[in-house]
Amino acid sequence: MAGKIGAVLIAGPTASGKSALALDIARARSGLVVNTDSMQVYRDLSVLTARPTPEEEAQARHRLYGHVDGAVNYSVGHYLRDAAAVLDEARATGRMAIFAGGTGLYFKALLEGLSEIAPVSATVRMKVRAAAAGRSGEELHAELAGRDPGTAAGLRPNDRLRILRALEVLEATGRPLVSFQGRKSPGPLAEVSTLRIFLAPDREVLRRRIDARFLAMIEQGALDEVRALAAQRLDAMLPLMRAHGVPGLLAHLRGEISLEDAIARGQADTRRYAKRQFTWFRHQMPGWSWVAPEEARAAVLAALDQSGRDGAS
Repeated sequence: MAGKIGAVLIAGPTASGKSALALDIARARSGLVVNTDSMQVYRDLSVLTARPTPEEEAQARHRLYGHVDGAVNYSVGHYLRDAAAVLDEARATGRMAIFAGGTGLYFKALLEGLSEIAPVSATVRMKVRAAAAGRSGEELHAELAGRDPGTAAGLRPNDRLRILRALEVLEATGRPLVSFQGRKSPGPLAEVSTLRIFLAPDREVLRRRIDARFLAMIEQGALDEVRALAAQRLDAMLPLMRAHGVPGLLAHLRGEISLEDAIARGQADTRRYAKRQFTWFRHQMPGWSWVAPEEARAAVLAALDQSGRDGAS
C-alpha cells in the first residue's frame, strides 16, 4: 500500500536474526517490537523458543512475548485481537510497530484478515478429541474425507491438528470448514502502509546456525524448561507441546532416547521447519522484499527515511 510506512514486518526462517534486527530498528526509531511467532507467545519455554532475553526487552518496548499460559490453545484469532490492541498502543504513543517472527499465518492474517468461523465450545472440542484418541492421522483424515471432502482435500493426512480443527467445526456448526473461507474480517494491518522484509540467509549458513543454537539452548537450560513442562501433564495436542525440540526432549526425559539423540531430533526438526518457512513465504506471501540478513538493517532504515521524506513533502 502506498503512503508513509506505518508498520515494519520482519519475517524469515528460524535463527535468521529477526529478533535482533527488530530490536536494532526499535532502538534506532523508538519503535515497539511485536511478537509474530506462535511459540514465543507462551511463557513456559523462553529458552527453547528463543524469546528475547530480559536484557533485550529492557532496551525497547516488546509486546506479546510470553503472555500466554502453555495450557491455553492460543489461536490466530486470539493473536489478531491482541495485535490490534498493541497497534492501538503504538498509535497512541507515536511509536513505530515492528512485527517480527516466523509464523507465516500470523503475518497473513494481519494483512489479509481471518475467515469468520463459528466458535467451537470446549465441550465439542473435548468430544471430538476424545473420539480421536488412539486413532492415526490417516484414519482421522479418512473420516474427514467422508464427511467433508472439500476440506480434507487441502490437508495432509499427517496434519493431525488441522484435521481435528476441521472435525470440530463440522461437529459444532454442521458445516464444512471450507464453507467459511470466503467470509473474512479485515486484518489489523489491512489499511496500513507496511514495509515487508523477509530475511533470507544462505541455506548452509542457516543450517549451521540452527544446529549451534539448539546446542546453546540446551546449555542455557532448555531441558529444565521441558522437564517443568512435562510436570504440568498438559494435553499432547496443545500447540506448545509440539514446539521444536519438545517431543525429543520429552522422549529423553521418559528414558526412551539419549540426550544426544534428542538434540539431533530437535536440530533436524528445526532445519525442516526452516525449509518449510522459505517455501511458505515464497508461495503465500508475494510482494515481500527478500534481503540477506547482513544487508537488512541498512535496507529498513533507508526505506523508513525515504518514507519520512515522502510523507513530509
